[in-house]
Amino acid sequence: QAQLVESGGGLVQAGGSLRLSCAASGSFGSENVMAWHRQAPGKQRELVASINNYGMTTHTYSVKGRFTISRDNAKNTVYLQMNSLKPEDTGVYYCNLNVTFINTSYWGQGTQVTVSS
Repeated sequence: QAQLVESGGGLVQAGGSLRLSCAASGSFGSENVMAWHRQAPGKQRELVASINNYGMTTHTYSVKGRFTISRDNAKNTVYLQMNSLKPEDTGVYYCNLNVTFINTSYWGQGTQVTVSS
């Protein structure tokens, strides 16, 4: 079982930056993928970025070049550096941990990101 706690959300003007953090604790496999998802009002939850324990990353097209995902395996912590924020980035950002092979997912409570125009 794992527990995830997000932090770093807030209110920022368009063009500004935020850095989100997610710390995982508990017992889970080292072969895993950590990811950030977000959900805007009236929209489906979408994958923003992911990173496995080897450092391989993915970023959805809409954030490519603006957001960067990273992780510290020793601390079981994943980060999302968000630059050049746009109002369309507004939403609740959720941290996710998916353990390889057993395909078990864990979710954080979420942190609100609001970008004003």
